[in-house]
Amino acid sequence: MKRTFPIIVVLISLSLCGLFLLQASWFDNLMEVTRTQLIEKINMVGVNVADDIGKSTRSSQPLRLNRRGGLLLGTELQIKLFRQPTVEERFTMEEVREKISKEFQRVKLNNLKFEFAISDVEGDYEFYSTGYEQEFWDTINNKRNYYPILRETDNLALNEANELLIIIVPDLANQVWYSLRWILVGAVTFFLIILAAFYVTVKTLLNQKKLSQIKSDFINNMTHEFKTPLATISLAVDALKSPKVQANPEKGAYFTNIIKEENIRMNKHVETILQAAFLEKQELNLNLSKVSVHEMVREVAGTFELQLQDKNGQIDFLLNASHDAISADNTHFRNMISNLIDNAIKYSQDPVRIVVSSHSTKNYFVMRIQDNGIGMNKESVKRIFEKFYRAHTGNLHNVKGFGLGMSYVKTVIDAHKGKIKVDSAIGKGTSFTIEVPLMQD
Repeated sequence: MKRTFPIIVVLISLSLCGLFLLQASWFDNLMEVTRTQLIEKINMVGVNVADDIGKSTRSSQPLRLNRRGGLLLGTELQIKLFRQPTVEERFTMEEVREKISKEFQRVKLNNLKFEFAISDVEGDYEFYSTGYEQEFWDTINNKRNYYPILRETDNLALNEANELLIIIVPDLANQVWYSLRWILVGAVTFFLIILAAFYVTVKTLLNQKKLSQIKSDFINNMTHEFKTPLATISLAVDALKSPKVQANPEKGAYFTNIIKEENIRMNKHVETILQAAFLEKQELNLNLSKVSVHEMVREVAGTFELQLQDKNGQIDFLLNASHDAISADNTHFRNMISNLIDNAIKYSQDPVRIVVSSHSTKNYFVMRIQDNGIGMNKESVKRIFEKFYRAHTGNLHNVKGFGLGMSYVKTVIDAHKGKIKVDSAIGKGTSFTIEVPLMQD
C-alpha cells in the first residue's frame, strides 16, 4: 500500500492534468470554429438582406414620397420619376430592422445583438439604428460589415450599387462565448465530477490505509494485553505444582489469588472488546434514573486509591455545583467517569495530581477533570475520540489499552445529550470538560 498509493495518486493527477489541457485545447478550437461560422452567417444575412432591399427598390415599382414631403413640379418631377428610389424612400428603419431580424432567425441566430445603418457610397447616412453611432467607433470588440445594395437596371444587364447596408455586431467575442455557454457549463461540470471522483478515491484509499494501521495497532495491543496475563497465569500454575508451595498454604493462596486477578483482568479486556462491537452496531440503550454526580464521582475515585498510592498521587475535589442531579444511566455514566480518571492516572508521572471541579448553569451540570500528565499535541486532541486511536506517550512505554476508552466516553456523553471538550498542551497536562443537562424538577 505504501508503494502503490503514491503511484495511483501520480497517475490520476497526470490523467486529470492531461484531460484539462485537452478540454482547454478543444474548447479553444471550438471557439474559433464557432466564431468563423458566426461571421459566415452574419455575412450571409447581410448579403441576403441587401439583395432583397435592392430588388425592392427597382424603378419599375411604385415610388414612395420622400419623408420630407412637398410637391414636385417640372424638371424636378421628371428627375424623381426616372431615377432609382433610395432605400429611405422605399422603407422605414423598422422595416429594415425586421428584415434583418427575420434573416437572423432563419439562420438560427435569434438572440444575436446587432446595429445597422443605410448610407450612400459617399458615406452620407439615410438612417441608422439607435445604438449604431455608439458602437461604430469600437473597432476592437465589434464586427462591422458593409454590404452593397445592388439594383438591376431596366436598360442594361449591369448592376449598380449606390447605397450600402452596414451591420455591426457588438462585442462579437462575448456573443460567441454566450452561444457556447451550455457546452462550457457541461464540460466544467463533468470535469468537476471527475475531480470529485478522484478526491473520493484518494480519501477512500487514505481511510483504508488508516484503518489498516488501526487494525495492526489493535492486534498488537490485544496480543500484548492477553499475553501478559496468560504468561502470569502460566507461571502461577507452575508455582502451584511446586512441592514447596503445596506444603505452604499461604503461598498457595497467594498464587491462587494471582490467577484469579489475572482472570478478572482478561475478562475485563474481553468485555471491553465486546462492548466496542456492540456500540458499533447500535446505540446505547439507557436505563435512566436520578443520579447525584458529586456522590458518583467520589465513589468512582475511591476505586483508584491503590493506583494513586502506587504513583504517590491524589485527587482534589472542587465540587462547587449548586445542582448535581441529572437523569443518567447509572452504569454507563459511572464507567464514563471511571475511564476519564483512569486515563488521567495512566498518562501522568509521579506525583499524580488530579483536580475534579464542577459548577452548574441554569440548565446544565459542568464537570472538569484536569491532570498534570504529559499532555497531547493538536493532532492527538483532534483524534482522541476516534475508536482504537491511542495518543503517543512520549517516553512512557507502560500505558496499556485498546484505544476504546475515549470513544466509549464520547458515545456515553452523546447518548446523554451532553458535550465534551478537551484542552491539552505538551508537558502541561490535559483537562476534559463535560456538560450534561440537569434533571428538571
